[in-house]
Amino acid sequence: MTSKTYWLEHAWLGTHVEPGVALDVRDGRITAVRPDTDAPPPGAEILRGLTLPGLANAHSHAFHRALRGTVQVGSGTFWTWREVMYATADRLTPDTYHALARAVYAEMALAGVTAVGEFHYVHHAPGGTRYADPNAMGEALIAAADEAGIRITLLDTAYLSSGFGRPPTGHQLRFSDGDAGAWAARSSLLKERDHVRIGAAIHSVRAVPADQLETVARWAEERRAPLHVHLSEQTAENEACLEIHGCTPTQLLALHGVLGPRTTGVHNTHLTAEDISLIGGSGTGTCMCPTTERDLADGIGPAVALQNEGSPLSLGSDSHAVIDLFEEARAMELNERLRTRTRGHWTAAALLRAASADGHAALGWAEAGALEPGALADFTTIALDSVRTAGPLPRLGAETAVFAASAADVSHTVVAGRHVVRDGAHSLVPDVPRALADAVEALRG
Repeated sequence: MTSKTYWLEHAWLGTHVEPGVALDVRDGRITAVRPDTDAPPPGAEILRGLTLPGLANAHSHAFHRALRGTVQVGSGTFWTWREVMYATADRLTPDTYHALARAVYAEMALAGVTAVGEFHYVHHAPGGTRYADPNAMGEALIAAADEAGIRITLLDTAYLSSGFGRPPTGHQLRFSDGDAGAWAARSSLLKERDHVRIGAAIHSVRAVPADQLETVARWAEERRAPLHVHLSEQTAENEACLEIHGCTPTQLLALHGVLGPRTTGVHNTHLTAEDISLIGGSGTGTCMCPTTERDLADGIGPAVALQNEGSPLSLGSDSHAVIDLFEEARAMELNERLRTRTRGHWTAAALLRAASADGHAALGWAEAGALEPGALADFTTIALDSVRTAGPLPRLGAETAVFAASAADVSHTVVAGRHVVRDGAHSLVPDVPRALADAVEALRG
């Protein structure tokens, strides 16, 4: 058994910032939270700045990181961007994906992320050939997260069709298991570990035939596992679904038992009032990815209306145009201000909960995301003396974190009581920029 004490100069305790807090940690969990600890106890690790619960990146496609800086200019739409993304996916191998994901997850740790939801659909070799280990690509991601020091929920994704009623072609062949039964058989071989949860995902209603949605939903239900789905990101998907099925994607998912408290819809952008009621009324979560949604010109989803109807909100960096959960939280509020021309739709505390506790819950880590006894000892510290954060009173910590800080202000990240980032340097991946550059270069080859 291992025990340790951390002394936090300032700590966000869910509703307020408390100065001088000692956290006792044993075997990777917080055993005590002791406020009013004016001085560090003997032998305690000292964390200067503002300490928050670890952040949860609830939606990631790790290989999209290789596109950063190459797809942000020029004209086009989501659909033209998708062709570039597919070409990148086609060059992945288990080794190159491991190297890239390890560097990407290390970048997340540097940004205060302690758990990632990896929406994983690149399962097989190009052309659809199976690897000797049918989960070689998923295992590469699991190993990458371990080596980068963060937790992962591998959301193994069913991707069976190139569109409504059309078989996969070209790049998509390596995504497909053939049918949902074969997807379930392969996914069932994946095993959970201390840093790993296994969940499921439906890529979208266009990529999983309607008569196979229930198979994926049942697999998740039997395991009490999280289930995620890209939902109404594009109006073209909605129009095609209405034409083929006579209903919206949300209504189709509801008809086939996909919606529910362990389900998270990613994006939830182009929704009808009935869609919003179905999502909220079923307790289905919503993962907003504002930096990707604006990068791809997707639109602004009705996050306020969804939450008001009962849909818990989480956040993701998705395509990794940037990896910065403070920016995602800030952008959700600022997007709503632009859309409505009014301010103050969420408190800073509510936005931090979306980036931490509610994000972890969406990934199946309900015991993470809070600085309280019994919680996983996953937390991150931001400096309060950078050019971005200097000035505001420490008691305004939630506001400073959401509306001033960036990933560059993260000084420490602790996962399971272990320092993964110390004084802004990654403890396990010595040179993250070089690791990223080498991995992207190898992929571009």
